Amino acid sequence: MIEAVGLSKRYGKTLAVDNLTFTVQPGKVTGFLGPNGAGKSTTMRMILGLDSPSGGHVDIDGQRYRQLHQPLRKVGALLDAKWVHPNRSARAHLRWLAKSNKLPAKRVDEVLDLVGLTDVANRRAGGFSLGMSQRLGIAAALLGDPEILLFDEPVNGLDPEGILWIRRFMHRLADEGRTVFVSSHLLSEMALTASELVVIGRGRLIAQCSTEEFVAQATESTVRVRSPQLALLRSAIGQQGATVRDEGDSLVVSGMDIADIGELAAAKGVPLHELSPQRGSLEEAFIQLTGDSVEYHAASSDNAVPADLLTAGK
Repeated sequence: MIEAVGLSKRYGKTLAVDNLTFTVQPGKVTGFLGPNGAGKSTTMRMILGLDSPSGGHVDIDGQRYRQLHQPLRKVGALLDAKWVHPNRSARAHLRWLAKSNKLPAKRVDEVLDLVGLTDVANRRAGGFSLGMSQRLGIAAALLGDPEILLFDEPVNGLDPEGILWIRRFMHRLADEGRTVFVSSHLLSEMALTASELVVIGRGRLIAQCSTEEFVAQATESTVRVRSPQLALLRSAIGQQGATVRDEGDSLVVSGMDIADIGELAAAKGVPLHELSPQRGSLEEAFIQLTGDSVEYHAASSDNAVPADLLTAGK
């Protein structure tokens, strides 16, 4: 388990992380989201002892990172895929890490095979593509078979097959009871990967809850209805006090649940071709709840913030 308590970090006059408290529980994938400049990377660096907090503390199973005798056996992390000597081979890089933590040499070949780099294990890491570097970084994180894993943008540079692989792999790690803490600017991918979220903005906690709860509290749930008798159904639903919006050949209903709509249609003798719940996306919820925390806003015709500028980045 990772537990941050009152965590703060100041760089001169800039307060990058402000009294941040959250926990990351084992047995699930927890996503770490926030707009650019939210303090996400700084927080991850403090978890790993790379930056010292200005206030508060963060514990890993009750210990500070610097107290861990062989840290790779407890915590595996991927923060920068290019953090490797360019003239070292993938195998040499992992052997160096293994030796520094007194890990068996055979583990190197195990993790190379696990991430699909066996065939290029003796190539210089400096010649790797970004996707191959990501796989090497993941191999390094897995080297000590740790209980806790931190991944910063793990799918960056991966092809669709690689993205699917890392998603399933993180689920497997969580199913084994490990603590998995992962950030990604691909919110659609986070929606498929993370069951729990920690969301921050301007260094402060915005929300910690399940992904489903986060989306539900920030977006409206509606019901889509299709029928050959839309006009009759629209009138009947409107009489119930619900809000009805026409959308092509269907109605979008808010303020009335799916069961009541179905029963109303049956009572009126209206056949239904579709009756399906519609829930907001993680992207919509993220924009709704973090809009005030975005550092830079681009101008647009309706003064809305373009979704592609709101990322869960560093």
